[in-house]
Amino acid sequence: MRQRYRLYRRKVGGRYYLHDDLTGKQVSLGTTDRATAVRLFHSKNESVRQPAVNLQIARAYLAASDPQIATRNWQFVMDEMVKLKRDATQHRWQTAIKDRAYDSIRHLPVLETRPEQFLRVLETGTVSTNVYLRRLHNFALDMTWLPWPVIVKRQWPEIQFKEKRAITWEEHAAIVAREQNPERKAFYQLAWHLGAAQADLAALEAGNIDWEHHVISFARKKTGSIAIMRFEEDMATILHTLPSAGPLFPYLRGVRSGDRATEFHQRCVGLGIKGVSLHSYRYAWAERAKTAGYPERFAQEALGHNSKAMARAYSRKAQVELPALGEYERQRKLFSEVKALEPAAQAVGA
Repeated sequence: MRQRYRLYRRKVGGRYYLHDDLTGKQVSLGTTDRATAVRLFHSKNESVRQPAVNLQIARAYLAASDPQIATRNWQFVMDEMVKLKRDATQHRWQTAIKDRAYDSIRHLPVLETRPEQFLRVLETGTVSTNVYLRRLHNFALDMTWLPWPVIVKRQWPEIQFKEKRAITWEEHAAIVAREQNPERKAFYQLAWHLGAAQADLAALEAGNIDWEHHVISFARKKTGSIAIMRFEEDMATILHTLPSAGPLFPYLRGVRSGDRATEFHQRCVGLGIKGVSLHSYRYAWAERAKTAGYPERFAQEALGHNSKAMARAYSRKAQVELPALGEYERQRKLFSEVKALEPAAQAVGA
């Protein structure tokens, strides 16, 4: 039987190469030692002639370093992944791995997984399936439970999220005007002013409010980052209607995120509002901030984002009307002149 690979050595440098007669490609063996090169050469040709036998040999080598590698399945990977998560993130993972699309691979040994088996899962699943399967796959790779990728990065089907949009002021005003429950009404009003995630908003306590400096701060449940925002009189008026000690939203704090989302959706349906959710308040806040010229670093701090990329994603649909450069220069000059006159005005007043 004719061999697929041929071995040769380059005169310059003395490095050994393999020539693939099937594809015509040359690959460096990374060595100038003939004995090593010959051994690699024979291994490559053997792998082509006896792929099944060589797979068993590879498994034997892997099993020597990891006895469980032959029996470890994807359900095990899922369970281990969930153990690493906390709070709301852990709950999301527990829900995600119940996806029926994973049933075909749950008890499939990780080492025996073929690309087409992953593709079948992705075909029967949703966007969420794609997102979480990628994470499980990368986790297994990082833990060396997978010796090589099942699907290389560039071959994963593209994740196509549904269109998301911000809630408009008119839609928000209609929801608030119709809401009869004082706690829910205040919750929606604060969502407009703060742009906070619903779980963070529901967990707010009176201790998060600094009345002396008109600042509200809290740690984001998802990332642990601190969100800090100064509030105005409009928001202060809303805060004064809430408890002065303990949780600001005693009822909503004990409700699951999914139930809060369902209640909000019911109100939207009643008003004929489509395409928005509680998360749309975050998009609305970011778009308002960008339209108003709010510095990006301030928006990033207020939204509690760890990366500028995330803040930009939230404000990508903002409509910004840029002033003429000359007008902007005149405004800056006028502002500087007013600031320069302040000390003199204060002296006269004294």
